[in-house]
Amino acid sequence: MKEHKLLSPVKIGKIQLKNRIVMAPMTRCRAIGNIPNELIAEYYKQRSGAGLIITEGTSPSPNGLGYARIPGIFNKEQIEGWKKTTSAVHQNGSKIFIQFMHSGRISHPLNMPEGSNILAPSAVKAAGQMWTDTQMMQDFPTPKEMSAEDLKNTKAEFVSAAKNAIEAGFDGVELHAANGYLLEQFLSPVSNIRKDNYGGSVQNRARFVLEVVSAVAEAIGKEKTAIRLSPYGVASDMPHYPEIDATYNYLSENLNSIGIVYIHLVDHSAMGAPAVPTDIKKLIRNNFKNTIILSGGYDKERAEADIQSGLGDLVAFGRPFINNPDLVERFGNNWPLSQDLKMDLFYSADEKGYTDYPKH
Repeated sequence: MKEHKLLSPVKIGKIQLKNRIVMAPMTRCRAIGNIPNELIAEYYKQRSGAGLIITEGTSPSPNGLGYARIPGIFNKEQIEGWKKTTSAVHQNGSKIFIQFMHSGRISHPLNMPEGSNILAPSAVKAAGQMWTDTQMMQDFPTPKEMSAEDLKNTKAEFVSAAKNAIEAGFDGVELHAANGYLLEQFLSPVSNIRKDNYGGSVQNRARFVLEVVSAVAEAIGKEKTAIRLSPYGVASDMPHYPEIDATYNYLSENLNSIGIVYIHLVDHSAMGAPAVPTDIKKLIRNNFKNTIILSGGYDKERAEADIQSGLGDLVAFGRPFINNPDLVERFGNNWPLSQDLKMDLFYSADEKGYTDYPKH
C-alpha cells in the first residue's frame, strides 16, 4: 500500500500546509450587515484541522454583494471583522485564503447597499430567482453592461480588496471565476456579447479575468494569488458553449505564465450538474505547473486516489465539513462521518446548523 498522501504535509508556493485537505468555500449568509463576526470566526476555528481553509465568497466591492448577508472586504469594519477569523485559524496551525466573489448579474437590488450597481459584461439577464430577506424569492434583474470606466474601477476594487485581505491576516486570495459569477460571466459567449476588446474571441473573453489576476498578483504576490474555475459548470444560468475546451486551454496556459499559486477546479456533478470531462482536468493539469486543488463530491478514498494519480495535489471538501467540524481527525482515525446535515439551516442567520454540530 502506497503511503497516504491526503493527510501528509505539503507546500503550496511559499506556504507550508499541515495536510492536503482543503475546506471548500461555502456561502453561509451569517455576515449581518456584510461584516464578518465572532460567530463566523468560531465556525472557521472549529474546522481548522484543514491544511487550508478557503472562506465563503466575499465581495471585493459593494457592487458584488449579490446575496443576502454575505461578507465583504472593502471597508475598515470588514477588515477588523476578518482579523478575528484569521487569528483563530492561525492559532490552530491552519492557513486561510479568502475567496473574492463578485456576483455580477447574479444579484438583486434588495440585497445591495444604496448607491451600488448590478454590473455584468453585457446586459444579459440570468434566468432564475434569488432570495431577498425583505421580499423572499425575486427574479434576477437585467444587469448594466460594464463601461470602460466600470472595468477599470472593478479591477481597482479587486486590487484594493486583495491588499485589505493581507492586512486582515489572510495567507492569500482565491479569485472566484466559477459558478456563473462576474469573472466567469466574461468567459462565456452566452453572458458576454460585447463587441470591444473584452468580447468575441476566446482571448478577448479571457482578457478581463487575466487582467484582474495579473493586477492582484502584482499587488500582493503571485504566491498569494489563486483562482477557482468551473469548466462545464452550469450554475447561475451558464449553458455550455462550443469553445469551452479552447477557453480553459488558453486560460490555464496564461495563468501558468502569470505563475499564480493554485487553480481550484470545481466539479458539481455530485450535486446533479453535468460531469466535468476528465480530459479537461488533465488538460489544465498539463498546462498549469503549480498546485491544482480538486473539489466536488469527494470522499476520503477518491481524494487519495486522485492525489496518488497526480490529477490534483490537494482536495477540497465542502458539505462534509459542515456537519463534521473535525473532518480531518475523523479521516485520520477512520471514524465514521456524521450524516446529520441540516440543509434547511445552510443559509439562516444564527448558530443553529452552523457552529452547533458536535465533534466525534
